[in-house]
Amino acid sequence: MASHLRLLLVDDEEAILRSYTTFFVRQGATVVAVSSGREALDRMQAGRFDVVVSDIAMPEMSGLEFLMNVRSFDPDMPVILMTGAPDLETAVSAVEYGAFHYLSKPIDPQELLEVVKRAARHHQEAHRKRQALPGSGRGDPDGRAALEARFESAMRLSYMAFQPIVSLRLGGVWGYEALLRTEDPVLNTPLDILNAAERLGRLPELGRAARRMVAEAAENADCEGARIFVNIHASDLSDPELYSPEAPLTKMASRVVLEITERASLDGIDDLFGRISRLRALGFEIAIDDLGAGYAGLTSFTQLHPQVAKLDMSLVRGMNADARRQSIVRSMKGLCDELDIAVIAEGVETGAERDTLAEIGCDLLQGFFFGRPTRGFATVTT
Repeated sequence: MASHLRLLLVDDEEAILRSYTTFFVRQGATVVAVSSGREALDRMQAGRFDVVVSDIAMPEMSGLEFLMNVRSFDPDMPVILMTGAPDLETAVSAVEYGAFHYLSKPIDPQELLEVVKRAARHHQEAHRKRQALPGSGRGDPDGRAALEARFESAMRLSYMAFQPIVSLRLGGVWGYEALLRTEDPVLNTPLDILNAAERLGRLPELGRAARRMVAEAAENADCEGARIFVNIHASDLSDPELYSPEAPLTKMASRVVLEITERASLDGIDDLFGRISRLRALGFEIAIDDLGAGYAGLTSFTQLHPQVAKLDMSLVRGMNADARRQSIVRSMKGLCDELDIAVIAEGVETGAERDTLAEIGCDLLQGFFFGRPTRGFATVTT
C-alpha cells in the first residue's frame, strides 16, 4: 500500500492521468494530477510532495526541462520520467539531470508502484540525513559552529578504503578505487562529509586530505603495478596543490587515475582543457566516474578526453535480466571503444551480471562480487 504518500502526476494525455490517478488513489495515495510542467512547478511551490512522476514528451515544457527546473530549487525530490519513445540520448539526458528512474511506456501500474515506493523511501532518507546534519535548523546562530565541530571529528576519524578492480582477461586485480570512509557517528558517509565541506567552504581541505591519505596508504603497501583511482570533485581542479610536483599524490602520478564526476558543474572551471592537460603532463590519467548515474554526461567526453569511463552500478545491477540495460551498456561500450576509452563496469554483485558483462565485451569490472572496500589492498581473482 502507498498510504500517506503524496504523489504529483504530470502528463498531457488525459487518459493516462486518469488511469494512474485512479490506480494510486486505490493504493491509498494522495494524488495531484496536472497536464503541464509549468502547472506542476506551481503546485510544487505551493505544496509538499513525496514523489513526482512525469511524462517526457509534453508541449511547452518537456519532462527534461521540467526536471531541470525542479533541480534548481529541490535537489532531493525524486522525479520518475516516462516516455513512449525511448532512446539512448534521452536516457542519458534523464540520468544526467538527476532523474530517479526512467521508464518506457506502456508501464505496468504495479511496476510503477514499486518504483514510486522506492523513490519515496529514498526521499525520506535524504530528508532525514539533511535534517540530522548539525546546523540544519533555520535561524540557529550556533549551527555553523556545530557543523564545523562535526566536520573536524569526521576528518579526524577518516581513512581510505580500497576496492579492487579486476580484469577478466588477466584473471586478477587490475587496479583499486580509493574510497573515503569515516568512523564518525553522524557524518558517516562520503556524501555527508562532502555536503558538510561544501556548506563550510572547506572542499579544498577535504580534497587535499583525501589525496594525502591515498599517497600514504600506497607508499606503505605492496600494490606496485596496480592503478589507483582517486575521486576528484570538480572544485579540486581549481586547487593549485593538485598541480604541484611536490604534492604527495603527484609523486606517484604514473599510477594514478583521477576520477571526475559532474556532481558540480565543470562549466565554471576556468581553462578546463588547460588544467586537464597539465594533469596529464604530470603523469595522471583521467576517468569519468558514474557514467549513466545522473552526473556524467556525454559532453564529458569532449570536455575531459578521458582514458577511462566507469559505468555506474545503476546500469549494471540486474542487467542480466534486463535487455534494455544490456542495450544501453552495449551502446556505451561501443562508443568508448571507438574513442579508445577503457570501460569499467561498477556494482557487479552476482556471477550472472559478470557473465553478461563478459558477453558484451566488458573486461574490467568492480563490485562486491569481487571484493568490498578494505583498508588494505586485497588480492582477488575473477
